[in-house]
Amino acid sequence: MLRTFTKAICLAAALTFTVSPPAATAAEKTEFKVCWSIYVGWMPWGYLQDSGIMKKWADKYGIDVEIVQINDYVESINQYTAGAYDGCSMTNMDALSIPAGGGVDTTALIVGDYSNGNDGIILKDKGKLQEIKGQNVNLVELSVSHYLLARALDSVGMSERDVIVVNTSDADMIAAYSTSDVTSVVTWNPLLSEIEAQKNATKVFDSAGIPGEIIDVMMVNTETLAANPSFGKALTGAWYEVAALMASDSPEGKAARTAMAEASGTDLAGYDAQLATTEMFYKPADAVAFNQSKELPQTMKFVAEFLFDKGILGEGAPSPEFVGVAFPDGSVYGDPNNVKLRFDSTYMQMAADGAL
Repeated sequence: MLRTFTKAICLAAALTFTVSPPAATAAEKTEFKVCWSIYVGWMPWGYLQDSGIMKKWADKYGIDVEIVQINDYVESINQYTAGAYDGCSMTNMDALSIPAGGGVDTTALIVGDYSNGNDGIILKDKGKLQEIKGQNVNLVELSVSHYLLARALDSVGMSERDVIVVNTSDADMIAAYSTSDVTSVVTWNPLLSEIEAQKNATKVFDSAGIPGEIIDVMMVNTETLAANPSFGKALTGAWYEVAALMASDSPEGKAARTAMAEASGTDLAGYDAQLATTEMFYKPADAVAFNQSKELPQTMKFVAEFLFDKGILGEGAPSPEFVGVAFPDGSVYGDPNNVKLRFDSTYMQMAADGAL
């Protein structure tokens, strides 16, 4: 899956909201659509649709929820931002840069996981991160790989000025590494594992070094959620039913993971290997704890600064604090008069309490 940033879509006459969630100005309705794209932590969304579990939970609340796979990750976010979907799977970074930066008030309904080794830096014939200095570094520019590189360099007192970033498509990454002039790459699984398996490759840094910063989330439109709480309840209830199934080593759990593996182009062993470097929140209480952690605001500050530095935090953003990001304790990073991204534990807490 290509987890990458684009310039945020700018919406005309974007509204400004205060710290508290906006009034339910969206219409009540009974039919909803959410979209997702291929990535280890998002495969449950396809399984929810195919298995009938989503329908079961939607029926419970008297609504209809259609889950649609979109092959182009950025296009899925763009379509959500334009209003074609009520929710979309995306990273915390992309949520801030595209819908939130473009003026669409968005809520993190379900925090599903964070990368805990799925993204990494590989050097050819070198063994230490510091040896990256002066090298060309091949990566998908303005992606989570780019963010990972920035954070890794900072950890050893270096910056992007110490390397030369070479924009390289994820589709070309393995072939590029096999050429003699490519000596450093930053990428994600399964590409990362394939390259690391080569005898001259050493992984010198990965996302386990910045735990909790590359977060995979089901984001939903805040106004739609406020007007239609049944939508949030059905999505959340269905998600955690499948999450519990995934965490089980029962025949049913293995069958579910096998179906997800095949849908993502691998087998059960390959999918389980990817899950091993993904910190999945199978239990809603764990997701709530992460959402309410003191580290999350600092993470979003890092992300906002990165996006602002790259010029992709919204049209004409004057500072990293252009977009307000609200957290469960009521605090805000950024402009409290322009809150467009909200980490809200309400529905995950309901799941934890058995209240769905």
